[in-house]
Amino acid sequence: MAKNIDRIAAGLGAKVVGKLPHTGRGAFGAARLARIVGEMQARLKPGQGRRPGRPTDPSWVRHPKVPMSEATRQRLVRLGEESSRSGRKVTAMQIAAQILEDALSGMPSE
Repeated sequence: MAKNIDRIAAGLGAKVVGKLPHTGRGAFGAARLARIVGEMQARLKPGQGRRPGRPTDPSWVRHPKVPMSEATRQRLVRLGEESSRSGRKVTAMQIAAQILEDALSGMPSE
């Protein structure tokens, strides 16, 4: 499969710089996701000012738009809805950002 990924990257003018850890599915995957969501819930802080807006992680300083398939977006929306509590809504993009941060934290920085 690595050859296929390298070929796709080359076709897009990109370069493979690392591999993400395989997290698996089933009960262990669900447990990992629950841990991610719990950590994110603890880090979300409401904004400051008269109109604080949606709670977010204060360490996130970039807010890019990320293209994705509709199926992925729907899964993230569902996970956000399941993770939300009364008074604290978790959005699909907050879930996506946390999954990305968590996946990259296990990779070497250089």
